[in-house]
Amino acid sequence: MLIRKMKPEDVPQAAEIEQECFSQPWSEKVYHETLENSASCYLVAETEDNLQDGGIHKIIGTCGFMNVLGEADVSNVAVKKDYRGSGIAYAMMLELIYAGKMAGVETFFLEVRASNTPAIRTYEKCGFQTKGIRRAFYEQPPEDALIMRLESDQTEKTEINRS
Repeated sequence: MLIRKMKPEDVPQAAEIEQECFSQPWSEKVYHETLENSASCYLVAETEDNLQDGGIHKIIGTCGFMNVLGEADVSNVAVKKDYRGSGIAYAMMLELIYAGKMAGVETFFLEVRASNTPAIRTYEKCGFQTKGIRRAFYEQPPEDALIMRLESDQTEKTEINRS
């Protein structure tokens, strides 16, 4: 598996993963607009040996953030169903945290469905802590979100685990 910055040509596969993972997925248009924003950093995980038709690497996961004044809003952490449970989200998050730190991010925030135990465990493994709840944050189906935060000074442990 290779984790790298998302390119415009990755957008169709990223949008397909969104459709599979989220009840209100981003469109290709939103991904393209986001990639054009200099405050964004989006990554993909791709297989290195499993090429699709036409020689395009298969994208199996995505994640990213928007950096506003040193605060990163993490979003779109998604892994194709067939690849879940194999550490891909964790590996992507470590790379995302590293990229954020290199871009001057001091604090990372994210929201996660309160019932998404595997994701919560992954974020906690990366050093995120639950700081609050957003009631009825999600629709389709309605659900609360946990607000999780990671301070940049807490990433020393994360960077050691990254290597």
